[in-house]
Amino acid sequence: MCGILGVVSNAPVNQLIYDGLLLLQHRGQDAAGIVTQQDRKFFMHKAKGMVRDVFRTRNMRALPGNVGLGQVRYPTAGNAFSEEEAQPFYVNAPFGLVMVHNGNLTNAAELKAELFSIDHRHINTESDSEVLLNVLAHELEKTTRGLPLTPADVFAAVRGVHKRIKGSYAVVALIAGHGLLAFRDPYGIRPLCLGRQGHTVMVASESVALEGTGHHFERDIQPGEAVFIDPQGQVHAAQCAEGAQLKPCIFEFVYLARPDSVLDGISVYQARLNLGESLAKRVISTVPPNEIDVVIPIPESSRPSATQLAHLLGIPYREAFVKNRYVGRTFIMPGQGVRKKSVRQKLNVIASEFKGRNVLLVDDSIVRGTTSREIVQMARDAGARKVYLASAAPPVRFPNVYGIDMPTPTELVAHNRSVEEVRELIGCDALIYQDVEGMKRAIGMLNEKLDGFDASCFDGVYITGDITPESIAKMNAQRVDTSEEGDTDVSRLALPNAQLA
Repeated sequence: MCGILGVVSNAPVNQLIYDGLLLLQHRGQDAAGIVTQQDRKFFMHKAKGMVRDVFRTRNMRALPGNVGLGQVRYPTAGNAFSEEEAQPFYVNAPFGLVMVHNGNLTNAAELKAELFSIDHRHINTESDSEVLLNVLAHELEKTTRGLPLTPADVFAAVRGVHKRIKGSYAVVALIAGHGLLAFRDPYGIRPLCLGRQGHTVMVASESVALEGTGHHFERDIQPGEAVFIDPQGQVHAAQCAEGAQLKPCIFEFVYLARPDSVLDGISVYQARLNLGESLAKRVISTVPPNEIDVVIPIPESSRPSATQLAHLLGIPYREAFVKNRYVGRTFIMPGQGVRKKSVRQKLNVIASEFKGRNVLLVDDSIVRGTTSREIVQMARDAGARKVYLASAAPPVRFPNVYGIDMPTPTELVAHNRSVEEVRELIGCDALIYQDVEGMKRAIGMLNEKLDGFDASCFDGVYITGDITPESIAKMNAQRVDTSEEGDTDVSRLALPNAQLA
């Protein structure tokens, strides 16, 4: 999962891209990069770390030009520790291309072999994004053959890309001297939208990046659609995929996106309120409301669901967990033993809200269960009489292959376990999950034009149709190990904006 954006303007864009990446920082904190273009020359700076740490004044001064793109990265394939795999990626032919990518290719290994043996292109990293860039470069070269580049040529190249690659991808690329290209996979699994401010056109992963930089949100880029913005800011668009369907990743609404974003016509905040409303019905059927004294969210993205649930049940809502946002890395010095990072370093309780009460904790989802178990114990240690746990999402039973670094099946607490077995492992007095169809109804009702969702981590249905247990095993072998040496990962998701990260 990553955050991407691109800008075409009549003024310098370095500060604008920086500001946009800050607004997308929740989508990736592993690395950040910006490329700008001036007089057909690219200027790039990228490194590991968060936006505020990667870019200093000297770096910004070295990024001139009125066209550019940027990315915040969270790696799901390749090497998490390699500076070389930070994006953007660059190839010098044809024209000169730089690209950023959000998503995950499910046929990257096969494509890499094709690029070597048939297309005679060299891949220098383990990143599927570099594979995608080289496929795009090869298709673009086929369509132009040295002729002047037209929008029709660009769209023909994107059609070729759609036919070759599988998986999820939202892409922004610069073609030196010609313009900016943005396109989305035929299912629209990962989000991408377009907006304007005067003579400036911006594309970004989420609407919040547009609105937060003073741009007017214009529309979402459609599944399979390509948008080409020439240096004068003229926008050209074409549908480049056959049989495109809008089936966005439902986990964007459950957890990944910022609540103030609107994705594919759906307010993320309203989606989470609706999940709370649907969850309230599940709670009532499991635990009588008169047996619950207080509703407490586990920070942060569960708050809208918990608020709505408490309102509907007529139960007091309390903020009883306080998050420490400044937990640093664990440094292992010579002579020291390995120290486990505890949830208690990152989250503290307000004991008076727990003591002698039956509490209902609300989380957005439960993945590994290790954090949930520790939080339940924290509530008991603070004096809670009974601890109930409700999840605004259904049980996560299957790995995600479309750009979220979800654990392997054996690491998923709900994989091949009943709800009662999960409850016993977590140690709560009652465990209430959202049901899959309830989740889809709660969010889908906000945009009737949707063709459905990718909800594969909940229902095991992989919408690209090319996923088998064998291919999942192969992709798991390529998964990134982002944990520090000797560190035990206790987060529910190995994601950069995990509630306790």
